[in-house]
Amino acid sequence: MEVLTAIKTRRSIRKYLKDDISDEQINILLEAAMYAPSAGNAQPWHFIVIRDRETMNKIPTFHPYAKMLYEAPAAILVCGDLSSEKYPGRWVMDCSAATQNILLAAHTIGLGTVWIGIYPSEERMLPIIELFRIPANIIPVSLIAVGYPNENKEVPNRFKPERIHFEKF
Repeated sequence: MEVLTAIKTRRSIRKYLKDDISDEQINILLEAAMYAPSAGNAQPWHFIVIRDRETMNKIPTFHPYAKMLYEAPAAILVCGDLSSEKYPGRWVMDCSAATQNILLAAHTIGLGTVWIGIYPSEERMLPIIELFRIPANIIPVSLIAVGYPNENKEVPNRFKPERIHFEKF
């Protein structure tokens, strides 16, 4: 799939088939994540691959927007490593770029995903930190549900020329 097509046609998928996601597919997503740009090439990310059904079912009990995890066969937790950052505060952007790469890579190989926000919401971060025994220097940023789509979504026209400014606002 051509990159602009992938960007324009990727949708947030919240309903999944029960088919498993292979290790090879997960590795494709993680490799794409690790090719994301990062400030000073710090690459301050860590990833937790989640497939355990019991663990997946715990997350929606404290995260109000994670109900799709009841159906998703896998998820990837994207975390930022504060001890790896070169430029303070840039780890959030770095991990967001890695998250977007996962979303686009998944779409290009026929998988559906949805970005579930974790950071900066403490009521979401703290239970995730506890559930996954995350060390103090690691911050959970986003959680991505991954699976084969069990829904089709229209592709809206999101291009808004009125939001474009040249030289000055």
